Amino acid sequence: MEHMVDVAPGVRLWVEDRGTVGAPPLLMIMGAQASGLGWPDELVDRLGAQHHVIRYDHRDTGRSTWGFDERPYPLTRLAEDVVAVLDGLGIERAHVVGMSLGGMLAQLLVADHPDRLLSATLIGTAALSSAPYTAPDGTRVPPEELPGVAPHLLEMWARPVEDRGLEAELARRVEHWRALGGERLPFDAGYARALERRIIEHTGHHATNTAHARADTSGMDRTARLARTDVPVLVISAPAEPVAPPPHAHHLAQVIRGAHLVEIPGMGHALPPAVHAPLADAILEHTAKAA
Repeated sequence: MEHMVDVAPGVRLWVEDRGTVGAPPLLMIMGAQASGLGWPDELVDRLGAQHHVIRYDHRDTGRSTWGFDERPYPLTRLAEDVVAVLDGLGIERAHVVGMSLGGMLAQLLVADHPDRLLSATLIGTAALSSAPYTAPDGTRVPPEELPGVAPHLLEMWARPVEDRGLEAELARRVEHWRALGGERLPFDAGYARALERRIIEHTGHHATNTAHARADTSGMDRTARLARTDVPVLVISAPAEPVAPPPHAHHLAQVIRGAHLVEIPGMGHALPPAVHAPLADAILEHTAKAA
């Protein structure tokens, strides 16, 4: 079922819920500039066997309100949108799964709204913590010295995006997914193209938006709160991750109290069919234990 949920004056978000009616709610938070349809149907349906699954379009993506240029907002506002979505659907507490920027927003929820969460799963993201990473040899590494985004992605992101028509935009997005996926799993260009075509049809146009890249990133450190949380947290380790490469997942598991780590073999910063089953299994095991 699809809904439009008001999260602030003049701001409405597209929300879809599916899966098992009456089951524990599981809300999925996508990354920067990404529609909720970035969560593949196949993965959502696997999770929906045991959950009432909710996915949504952030502000300035998909069918939600595009208004950053008129009313800029900080990234922290996107976490408050998640709470507003829960309120709009009448959900008191939910499991959340966040990927990339969505993983940062999930950390903000763990820190600021633990009463609204049953559990959290973090994928492809970095810790909102200034605590150092302790390497296997005991060396303590400041977070700012951990590996950054892969150079080939930084180069790709630095290129200006010009509107050369739908087919050219689809080709650009497919190559972006190829770069995000890493090199350990076979890349299915047809699958990526079909996913992006569906997202474009859902949105109603193929324009790109840089709102989340331009939003204020201040005020996101949650070192102390993450270190004392009681929210059950699962961290997904992706060995081919190019955006938050190893050991970021291990750092997350160290700085969040009680967090545990599960590696998905071959996974990068994408959700191809090969990772759906192991990823869903890891999430479902985590949410069952949290319950």
